[in-house]
Amino acid sequence: MNTLLHRIVIDPKVCGGKPCVRGTRIWVSLILDLLADGMAEAELLAEYPQLAHEDVLAAIAYGAEAARERIIPVPTDRVA
Repeated sequence: MNTLLHRIVIDPKVCGGKPCVRGTRIWVSLILDLLADGMAEAELLAEYPQLAHEDVLAAIAYGAEAARERIIPVPTDRVA
């Protein structure tokens, strides 16, 4: 996974310091949002031809690593 994370960069001068795929201005969060909304990887790669399969994997790996670092509040269902 370390190799994949080298594909992600954080530069305060690019996209306000949001994590992006190296050599692009495509946010990791955009890739994850599109995948979470049900977009197929093939459709994502067609929409953003500058991305490679490994970039999508890197975004997922970055998201997994970020989830280990802190807790993101999510709504919970209350049992009545």
